[in-house]
Amino acid sequence: KMFLYVLGLVPLWFTYRLYKESKKVPNKEDKYVYITGCDTGFGNLLARHLDKLGFPVIAGCYTEKGEDELKKIASDRLTTVHLDVTDSESVGKATALIKTLVGQNGLWAVVNNAGVALPSGPTDWLTIEDYKAMLAVNLCGVIDVTLSVLPHIKKARGRVVNVASVFGRISPFGGPYCVSKYGVESFNDSLRLTMAPFGVKVACIEPGFFKTNVTDTMIMKNNLRKLWERLPHDVKEDYGQGFLETC
Repeated sequence: KMFLYVLGLVPLWFTYRLYKESKKVPNKEDKYVYITGCDTGFGNLLARHLDKLGFPVIAGCYTEKGEDELKKIASDRLTTVHLDVTDSESVGKATALIKTLVGQNGLWAVVNNAGVALPSGPTDWLTIEDYKAMLAVNLCGVIDVTLSVLPHIKKARGRVVNVASVFGRISPFGGPYCVSKYGVESFNDSLRLTMAPFGVKVACIEPGFFKTNVTDTMIMKNNLRKLWERLPHDVKEDYGQGFLETC
């Protein structure tokens, strides 16, 4: 009997999903979306996708090449801006541009996508500077960008989307990557609670293994070799050459 009850709920669940997915965003031509890390990967794909859907997109790119390539394939709705999320001055300049674009309507969404995955490796292969550099991008950059546009998000009763990782829940390897993503998860939770009274939605995306530069195995192996080459002799002896070859 229980199985029949569950089976009977399946059509209702599918009907609900169809209803939810059929809902469209009205007046999307007025709803600006600010995305960081648009040179490549998820950020680049999202910027192009939303542009095609008719949203005005503000695409933060770290390199001039990234900006130029995105402009070539996007419509006039998409605006690129140079953005280094580790530099508060750069973040501030981007925010000033956003303010002029969105006006009194405010910013409909910010997607904190910019991130790096290297260096990663055994914890005692790394230095505090390795940790600081990645945390500056993956965690402090997320916080800085969010705080810089939060007044405009509140004005629009918009949303903040933070790209964390499945490794914000588990730590299967050493280094600052998992640490930074755990931090993003915590920031996301606290922000969601404090923004709820203002009608601002806060969401966290936890990607697994997708084909991007972050998961490129050749890049990861080269990273390990570079870390190995700078290790003191005693640490190399602890691990042995065989450890590097099996990684």
